[in-house]
Amino acid sequence: MTMTLNAKTTPRTPAACGATPAAVLTGANNLQQSERALDMMLTQRGDAIAEVEQILADDPESVFGHCLRAALIVRADSAAARSTLAASIAAIEAACPDGDTPARRHAVAARAWLDGDPVGAAALYGAILIAWPHDVLALAAAHALDFHLGRPRVMLDRIAKLLPQWTAEMSGYASVLAMYAFALEENGQYRRAEKMARGALALDPGHPGAIHVVAHVMEMQGRFHEGLLFLTANESALSEGTGLSVHLAWHCALFHLEANDLKSALAIYDARIAPAGSAELSSLADGSALLWRLQLLSMEVSGRWGQLADRWAGHNLAEARPFYAVHAMMAFAAAGRTAAALRLIETLSRAAIHKASSLIPEEALAPPLCEALLAFVLGDYAECVQRLKQVREISYRCGGSLAQCDVVHLTLTEAALRARRGRLARVLVAERLARKPTSWLNRLLKQRLGTQPRYHQWRARSPRSRRVADSRRLEPHQLAPPP
Repeated sequence: MTMTLNAKTTPRTPAACGATPAAVLTGANNLQQSERALDMMLTQRGDAIAEVEQILADDPESVFGHCLRAALIVRADSAAARSTLAASIAAIEAACPDGDTPARRHAVAARAWLDGDPVGAAALYGAILIAWPHDVLALAAAHALDFHLGRPRVMLDRIAKLLPQWTAEMSGYASVLAMYAFALEENGQYRRAEKMARGALALDPGHPGAIHVVAHVMEMQGRFHEGLLFLTANESALSEGTGLSVHLAWHCALFHLEANDLKSALAIYDARIAPAGSAELSSLADGSALLWRLQLLSMEVSGRWGQLADRWAGHNLAEARPFYAVHAMMAFAAAGRTAAALRLIETLSRAAIHKASSLIPEEALAPPLCEALLAFVLGDYAECVQRLKQVREISYRCGGSLAQCDVVHLTLTEAALRARRGRLARVLVAERLARKPTSWLNRLLKQRLGTQPRYHQWRARSPRSRRVADSRRLEPHQLAPPP
């Protein structure tokens, strides 16, 4: 008998693997706890990891508990939990010797990730979904892997193939809609993405994942005033208790930034992002990404960079995703920790050489991105431009969302302006305005273009006149915002 992996159908004994009735599986308390943990993982409400650990403390042989733990680790790309994942894979293999059961196939997929093959792991989770299209645990893991691998079209198609087999009455449907909405947004299908996300919210009001998608859509469309109103109306999602609380605060800060309210953006950093502590790399990345954008606008952030760099230094970045390493580089470089920055570049470069034949985009991008960030802080804007131009066309595959990866384009634009690369700067600013014509930030960049001479005029000037022009050049904070 084949069936979808869930708390009711996953066994605790080898003989019943994949076919044991719920009554035999677990006691009522364990079943309820397992379903609660799955819901926590899908909605990012509460602490799913703590819930799963409690399940396994109460019942160390809970196969579904081990499958949940494995999916959580793979989904978070948590290299620090490799030994824990190995233990759960071994427990599943021992309980389920039949290699064709859902639980055993989850173990095979998780082992592929453990062995350093995220592409293979995504394919194996995808194969589970072909056999059991309602296995939402496999879907959540595959969805996260597709996202980290920078494969938005694969992420979209994977869910699109399954959606016709789901109905609103099924448990987890709102979360499936939220995942599909995010995939639509990352593929630029903003109207459909918002429609799907609001459909998820109609089924599950306050669903953090669905709120996150609507925020993304509004950010990508330049609807910053509407975005602020939307997040204010869903304040509970920004409060503590969801896995997206800090990240949604970051989105709120971006809306303030786009509305030319830099002080409010910095206040959000101080009140909601900085206090998040050093435990979560994702929170540190949100902090770096926000402070870096503010620094590009010449906003004084005082000693915040040093505090953030200290928190990054407490993590083993050699085991972290390159996406996080790039954000750590922002903090090290901006805080003047040049030695730490150079060590990180060396670590990333060695890893890239070691995996030269199997690099994923995120890994290939990290070394030149980090070199560019350091060059920018050191004032070598021409070198920053050169490094970023090498990876500009694949920068959207940085391992984050379109909104997160936009920091690469924004940094390149600012570096081009400061390096007096007028032709390139005009092209980059035009690209940004085409995407978000109402953005105050983009209009500011266009305004700054007007302070620079055309390239042929610049080349025709004498060295003395160039120095005079440099002395008169206005910085971003000296320019009045557009009306």
